Amino acid sequence: MPRFLLLALAASSLLTAADWKPLFNGKDTSGWEHVGPGQFVIEDGNLKTQGGMGLLWYKGEKLANCTVRVVYKTVSTPGANSGIYIRMEEQPKDPWYGVHNGYEVQIDARGDEWHATGAIYSLSKITKRVQKPTGEWNTMEITLKGPETTVRLNGDVINTFHEGQEVPERKVWFEPVRGPRPDSGYIGLQNHDEKSIVLFKEISVSR
Repeated sequence: MPRFLLLALAASSLLTAADWKPLFNGKDTSGWEHVGPGQFVIEDGNLKTQGGMGLLWYKGEKLANCTVRVVYKTVSTPGANSGIYIRMEEQPKDPWYGVHNGYEVQIDARGDEWHATGAIYSLSKITKRVQKPTGEWNTMEITLKGPETTVRLNGDVINTFHEGQEVPERKVWFEPVRGPRPDSGYIGLQNHDEKSIVLFKEISVSR
């Protein structure tokens, strides 16, 4: 391959990498804050859920009109439960704030289509199941474009939600309170319970 092509490919690769801003440094939880029981610990450069129910949220800024990329794997059971919170208007003071005041993009391979990985929990169902088996890394990309949320998992679009669209009736107390969420908000990660162990090795954002 000609040298100029190699240089062009290298430059393109660097540009692509530069497009993504890491929100987790792989060393500690600098820039993040945890509320509620349980915790996130660092294990081999990854964030590991421990106990629950808690919420680790990013303090650096509110996010809007961007794509959030989360690379994770379940390590306990196929039904290991966690989630990515988006569109939280205020800084959360308790672990349920993200459920009722933001949207939770679910992680749980065993849930039904309204509560499985990639669903906006109980509000917008997935169109397919593409989470990899326990122990394998998954890449989830959540695109926030004004009032629209698109969820892509391992390369496939599996959910698109428009603010204001019809949603199912709320059936139980732990399902989110219905109502609008802001275009711009804080994001966070959920540690759900002691038996659910999920590792996160990347949380980054691209605009």
